[in-house]
Amino acid sequence: MKGLRRYLIVSAVLLVGYLVAQYYKPKPTNWTPSYLKEDKIPYGTYILFHEIHDLFPKRDVRIIRDPIYNILKDKKFNNTNYLFISHSMELDKLDFKELISFVNEGNNAFFAAFDFGKILSDTLKFDIGSSYNYSTEKSTGINFTNPKLKTKYNYAFGKQIAEQYFSKIDTSRVTVLGKNANGKPNFIKYSFGKGNIYILPNPQLFTNYSLINPLGADYAAKALSYLPSSASLMWDEHNTRGNIDDSAVLRVIFRNESLRWAYYIALVGLIIFVLFEMKRRQRIIPVIEPLKNSSLDFVKVVGKVYYQQRDNGDIARKKVSYFLEHIRSTYNLKTTSLNKELEEALNIRSGVPQETISQLFSIVNVINNNQFVDDNSLINLNKLIERFYKQAQ
Repeated sequence: MKGLRRYLIVSAVLLVGYLVAQYYKPKPTNWTPSYLKEDKIPYGTYILFHEIHDLFPKRDVRIIRDPIYNILKDKKFNNTNYLFISHSMELDKLDFKELISFVNEGNNAFFAAFDFGKILSDTLKFDIGSSYNYSTEKSTGINFTNPKLKTKYNYAFGKQIAEQYFSKIDTSRVTVLGKNANGKPNFIKYSFGKGNIYILPNPQLFTNYSLINPLGADYAAKALSYLPSSASLMWDEHNTRGNIDDSAVLRVIFRNESLRWAYYIALVGLIIFVLFEMKRRQRIIPVIEPLKNSSLDFVKVVGKVYYQQRDNGDIARKKVSYFLEHIRSTYNLKTTSLNKELEEALNIRSGVPQETISQLFSIVNVINNNQFVDDNSLINLNKLIERFYKQAQ
């Protein structure tokens, strides 16, 4: 007992020491690209969201959690910017149709993502390439083509966050707004009606990691300056966070590392507990034979008794008695006399042809008037009764 107590004390001390060390351990930098407005991690958009009013002063910023189709369908927008910043996005044909209608009315859309999906890239006829180099941390320089925005020296960023470029574009429809140091376009514009669609394949240029640097903040401000500053802004979160109703408990748990590990440990502990308890306490469950259905055996015994006695008359009279009771209870007819009047009434109420009823009544009268019933009469009686039941409505 003393050994067990010593073991428990040592284990408790070690556990407390481990928890204290974990609590005060420096938290590692989270490099997960979330692009969420409340995340202060390097690849969150906390800075951009809280400074967006400097670019769009005194304008509303509306947070969008639904697909493009749901937001734009059958709605009228005027002087509005739609901003998409995410790792990837996928538009279907209905989304794209509503987006083009939205832009044609004089509104603007700004897309910043690594992957734009098949519908958008195929329809606008562009492909994305990358000059990512694992041997260096520094990214390829980028700049604007507009002389008013272009700087003397290219913008250069760490972590190679600006390596994406357009390897193929439709030059007849595209206006190139920016290029990298290799002369590849990395910022383009499509015009539709009165509005424009801006596409930039490097979303991390708008994250905290880039904006904390003055050069990064300057580049982001100039890129977003193509959107009218007097327009209201819709900030898309459907491609980063999902739909409004997509907030399940497990989704919240798995998004947080500490909660995720606590969930795993609790689940494993529960499984181990169940396994040990099953082994220690579970008794062998005896096999209980189901109750035997003796109805079929009873029928066989009764059948053998009647067969041995060969009392066809008794069997026939019982069948007739059951049949007449069925007529009385089902059709509310008196069966005192099996005459023509009863045949017609039974024909009307049951729907059985009068020929069948007439044959059945005829053989019933024969059986009632004779003491002896042969095998053929009994068989014919049974067939006619079964035919009646089948033909009755």
